Amino acid sequence: MEVRQDVSLPDVDGIFRWLTVGPPGQDDVSIVLMAVPGEPVMDESTKKQVLDLTAKGFAGTVFLTTDDCQASYEQLKARGVEFTEEPHQMPYGIDCGFRDPSGNSVRLTQLAEVPAGT
Repeated sequence: MEVRQDVSLPDVDGIFRWLTVGPPGQDDVSIVLMAVPGEPVMDESTKKQVLDLTAKGFAGTVFLTTDDCQASYEQLKARGVEFTEEPHQMPYGIDCGFRDPSGNSVRLTQLAEVPAGT
């Protein structure tokens, strides 16, 4: 595995670290390694629930990135995907959510441009 992104965002719950890794030679595959965030990504009650579920073996969330979250949302919605959250602006970019047919949480994210060295 190699590091793809290693960014600290000071405006998300203090200092939030976004770290992605992936297999060498496969630039289109990345795995996000991150702590469970607090405000404004999720409130403290939700954060506690996620931590409790993770401790019990909950699998987590699949993150997909797109160059245009709103357009991808509209395309998927037109194909029958039922979203749990419409696209909205977050400190890290534009984000929305849906569940796959098995009930797994999926996030569709258009990442904000982050200056190099941040």
